[in-house]
Amino acid sequence: MVQTNRFADLFARKPQGLLNLYITAGYPGLHDTVPLLRTLAEAGADILEIGVPFSDPLADGPVIQQTSTVALRNGMTLRRLLDELQGVRQYLPNTPMLLMGYLNPVMQLGMEEFCRRASEAGIDGVILPDLPAEEYADFYQETFRRYNLRKVFLITPQTSEARIRRLDELTDAFLYLVSGPGLTGGNQTADTSAQETYLRRIAQMNLRNPRLVGFGIADRASFNQACQHANGAIIGSALLRAIEGADDPHAAARQFVQSIR
Repeated sequence: MVQTNRFADLFARKPQGLLNLYITAGYPGLHDTVPLLRTLAEAGADILEIGVPFSDPLADGPVIQQTSTVALRNGMTLRRLLDELQGVRQYLPNTPMLLMGYLNPVMQLGMEEFCRRASEAGIDGVILPDLPAEEYADFYQETFRRYNLRKVFLITPQTSEARIRRLDELTDAFLYLVSGPGLTGGNQTADTSAQETYLRRIAQMNLRNPRLVGFGIADRASFNQACQHANGAIIGSALLRAIEGADDPHAAARQFVQSIR
């Protein structure tokens, strides 16, 4: 079987100004995930990131924590999500899709089973912040390759150049540049000069993978600023805030994407 790399195809078509949008699976309603993914893709999202709700999300700020709590209360689980995603590719044949979650639910399912089912659902990449790169390389990289899945790694301002180059070697998706200290959804505008220096430094390394900036990207201005030194940006908390309490989550999602573009 010929393996596809939707990330490579996307970056070849559109190397700059990429918009990666994050939603929490099972939020606002249990069965809203796939319909919202379709709405976001139709509205102009380039990459879709699906958060697997977890009771102790170490990298996530209060907005995503709250949506995870609601989603878990709704009954969303990793198994249910993988079931719901079966067949989504008939609607979204070309848009790269990521799962973002934590190791505990994955290991409860089993890494092999997780990779198999994610691949069957058409998932392209996985973000697991609590899976160390060394452990991934030693124990799981071959499993990911077998199922045509790509591991996306987070890079922070404190990550050394040697470490960045190693992470760049371990993926062929993109590198997730954390824009500053803190959690997702935080306000990263306090020290824009330090942020720009960091992003410029990464850009000058001539890495082989594209770079997307996340954490604190909330509006058109912060999106455009991030895109000056990277291939695109990732938005989650601001989108979820827009959807929260909306009479029509789909209309709210479309309006949010239009406000960024």
